[in-house]
This record gives sequence, C-alpha cells and structure tokens, in this order.
Amino acid sequence: MIIKDNIWGEFKINEPIIKELINSKSMQRLKGISQYGMPYKFYPLNGFSRYEHSIGVGLLLRKLSASLEEQAAGFLHDVSHTAFSHVIDWVIVNKNKEDYQDKIHKKIIFDSDIPKILEKYGFEKERIVDYSNYSLLERPAPDLCADRIDYSIREFNCWAAPDAVRICADSLRKNNRKIVFSSKETAKIFALNYLKCQKEHWGGAEWTLRYALFSDMLKNNLDRKIIEIEDFYYDDEYVLNKIGARKDEKTEKILEMLSNKLKFETVINNEDYYLRKKFRYVDPEYLNNDRIFRLSETSNEFLEALEKNRRTNEKGIKIKLISKT
Repeated sequence: MIIKDNIWGEFKINEPIIKELINSKSMQRLKGISQYGMPYKFYPLNGFSRYEHSIGVGLLLRKLSASLEEQAAGFLHDVSHTAFSHVIDWVIVNKNKEDYQDKIHKKIIFDSDIPKILEKYGFEKERIVDYSNYSLLERPAPDLCADRIDYSIREFNCWAAPDAVRICADSLRKNNRKIVFSSKETAKIFALNYLKCQKEHWGGAEWTLRYALFSDMLKNNLDRKIIEIEDFYYDDEYVLNKIGARKDEKTEKILEMLSNKLKFETVINNEDYYLRKKFRYVDPEYLNNDRIFRLSETSNEFLEALEKNRRTNEKGIKIKLISKT
C-alpha cells in the first residue's frame, strides 16, 4: 500500500495490520466527517476530513519511528468522532471542553470492527485505547503531540500559514519520547500560527456563530425526534439527508442562512448570542545545544501574544444577527 500525503510525503505501508485498519469500515467512515465540524457548504473555510487527519497522525508517528503499536493507535485515534466532529459537544455535552469523543472512544472502538483486526495480529484493544501508553501520539496541552501537530500544520496548509508548513514539519524531532522542535525560531513560528488559528478560526466570531446556529438546528431536530443520537455514529451526509427528508421550514431557513455569507456584528450588549469556545494553545519545547527549553520561558513575544489571546477568548464574543430566520 502506498500513501501519498500532502504534508508528510509518500509512505509504503507493508504491515498487514496497518493496511487492514486503514481499510476498515470504522476508518473509512471518517472520510465523511469534516475536521472543522460541518460540511464546506455551511462552513466555507478550506479544510479536510477526519480521515485525512487520522492518516496524517499515523504517518507522522511513522516518520518519528514510533512503535507499530503506537502507529496503530494513531491511525485509530479519531475513530470515535461522531458526525460533525466537535459540534456534538455543543449539542449534547459541554461546548467549552469539547471532549465527548474522548469519553466514548473506548466504547466505540470496542463495538466496532477494530478489535478483531487487533486480536488477529496480537495487539491488545485495552492498550490501544489508552492514550497514556503513547506519549508521541497524545500529550496534555500545551505540549506537542502528533495529534495536535498534524491538525494544526494541516490547517496552516489550508489557509493560515502555507509558508510555515515545511519549516515546521521539517523541524520536528523525537527526544526522550517527546516531540520537540529543532530550534527556538521554528517553535515560535508554530506557536504563533497556532494562536492565529485560535483567534481567527477556532474562537473567531463567524465560525463560532456558525457552530451556534448549526448546533441549535441539530438540537431542534433531536428534540422533535426527527433524528436520534445514534444517527451521529454514521457521517455528516447521513444526518443531513435524514433531516432534509422532513422538509422542515425552520431547519431549511437556518441551513439557507449558513449556505450564504452570514450578516452579523459584534456588540457590547443586547446580543443574540454570547459565545466562547475552548481556548487552544501550545507552548512547544525546542532543542538548543542538546538542551530542552520551553518557548514561554525564552520568548517574551510569544508569552505576550499568548496572554493577550487568552484574555480575549475569556471575554467571549457578543454577536447580533443582522438577518434572522
């Protein structure tokens, strides 16, 4: 199996377990789930699928010479994402944590076609779903990890900082079971562009408003039993087709609004929406003369930008819709 990835390059996959995991029904489902949370027609920002990201994480781990087991865990790490990705957190759980996928990861894996593949090749499903076993794949923020690196560099490539992609990707190093950058300058480029994604996208007014409108629409359809929670374990198109079959006027108006440029303004009071998304940031480590340093300890520029963005996010955004359904 040859995989060509626009970030990590071309890889020849010889291991049968990796081939079977990639071709599994559970992995292939991710092709129909947007990384950003909803299809492009309702969220017009260049993006990618959960499948592309999952493949990228596995390939990055491969590039860093992770064990075959950790690579397998990397390819599978997003299998538990529901349709519309983190929008589900706005629908049924806690939109400020965005951790529903983590909570159901073990159950989804165990109820899928994955355990039989793992067992066939002598891998333990209990280990695969426990991220604490894999320090290259997952680490708590603000540390670097393969998951955090892939989705951010992939987003840099789509819109945020195309010129930074190769600089950052080529500077990654493995050091004592952690991922670090080879220089302070590259660490700063990565961290500042990550903050750009937080400010202009993940916590930005238009995109947060789209989340609010879309999740309100989904909640309304759940309350009226037009869709069920179980439907989210398929993909984006499946849920939208089920909703569309009912020809509901209120739903159609919201989707029509989301299909066009949103008309809104940020205000001080009398808002229609007061929104705040989870604050995401990284504080990467880097190598200098064989010693490890953390960026916030050596760069006032980064530290000031981080605190400014943190304060802005904490205030939230008050939004007034100019055109309503």
